Amino acid sequence: MDWTTCYIGLGGNIANEHGTPKEHLKNAINAFKNSEYFKNVATSSLYSSKAYGVTDQPDFINAVLKADTNLAPLDLLDFCQNLENRAGRVRLRHWGERCLDVDILLYGNHTIQNDRLTVPHQEILLRNFVLVPLLELDDTLIIHGQKINELTLSHDMKGLTITESL
Repeated sequence: MDWTTCYIGLGGNIANEHGTPKEHLKNAINAFKNSEYFKNVATSSLYSSKAYGVTDQPDFINAVLKADTNLAPLDLLDFCQNLENRAGRVRLRHWGERCLDVDILLYGNHTIQNDRLTVPHQEILLRNFVLVPLLELDDTLIIHGQKINELTLSHDMKGLTITESL
């Protein structure tokens, strides 16, 4: 199979017996780096962000990972969900607290819509905690015909703080 560039959103805001949110993200990043299914792995800085949607929860740690993968989209989704499960993720409520969230944001230039996966991620253009780290990794990205470097939200640091550069 050919290699396809993908962008993965990483986030978490609660600790559990497996680690803190920051440790969960770093473990996920290492899993991508150590897997034969990925090469050229790069990550944005880690950002602290206010909760989106359901706001009565702790702040999140977020990042975006860019990598070339030889996995098909649904196999990539399985890889991401396996990382969440290994971190001990429990789904309590939609947009609620979680130890680790691993979302496929982009898969090459593909548009995917099925019962398991929507790519580009359906909320991608509405979230500065995704757009700002995406812009950090690639300022030439075009999503739904829009250059992300021209989007106001891609430059909006409201509610975001860089906590660590990786």
